[in-house]
Amino acid sequence: MNWSAAYPWNWFGSSTEVTEQGVGNLTADTALEQSAIESALGGDYRLRSGMRTQNGTIIHYFEALKDDQLALVINGDKSTVGRIEVLDTEIETDKGVKIGTPFSDLYQKAYGNCISVPADDNVTVECKAEGSQHISYQFSGTWNGPEGLMPSDDTLKSWKISKIIWQQ
Repeated sequence: MNWSAAYPWNWFGSSTEVTEQGVGNLTADTALEQSAIESALGGDYRLRSGMRTQNGTIIHYFEALKDDQLALVINGDKSTVGRIEVLDTEIETDKGVKIGTPFSDLYQKAYGNCISVPADDNVTVECKAEGSQHISYQFSGTWNGPEGLMPSDDTLKSWKISKIIWQQ
């Protein structure tokens, strides 16, 4: 039972947002099981499950689809949710940051805030959300420099958030 649903301010529906606690009602206390995730999401998404290996470990995950578009990727390394990747353009952080927000709206420079992370098809830079222990943003854009190196701040200015990540 999710007791937050009993609060009067949640009776009339609330938009899902990314906070320090999680994404909407999905938190570190949510069991990594289809029924618990469906309950926390409130029926706006269709779930499918899968497994992959990461650093030699099998990772169970759920993908939440909205209108047949990948909206959330949910996984954990134990029996509860530990990481949520947000791709849904309608989900914002509690500070109003969303998919498509430019790097220059949030950061002056990458140094001290961001790292280059491996991505499937391009260079991606991941930056910690200011004042957050659990939220980070992945920015992607065009860059023709060497793989593994951080693009310049001038290059990053025009990059946009492609993914919001909540991690326990």
